[in-house]
Amino acid sequence: MSLERFIENFTDLFEETEPDTIQATTRFKELDEWSSLFALSVIAMIDEEYDVEFRGDDIRNSNTIEDLYNIVKERVE
Repeated sequence: MSLERFIENFTDLFEETEPDTIQATTRFKELDEWSSLFALSVIAMIDEEYDVEFRGDDIRNSNTIEDLYNIVKERVE
């Protein structure tokens, strides 16, 4: 599991946001497209791609994409 691949999976969820603007340090809640629907999409992507149970609290307690990645990585290992 790599951070780069996680960012690619995250970026694939967005239709209007330019992929080049999404990086590990991106504050995902500040993206124009971010909404509660996208939060559910992120949870579903993490479950499908990484077989990790992810909750709304995990998203609420995270600020950057790398924060999300670190939670997933911790639960995968």
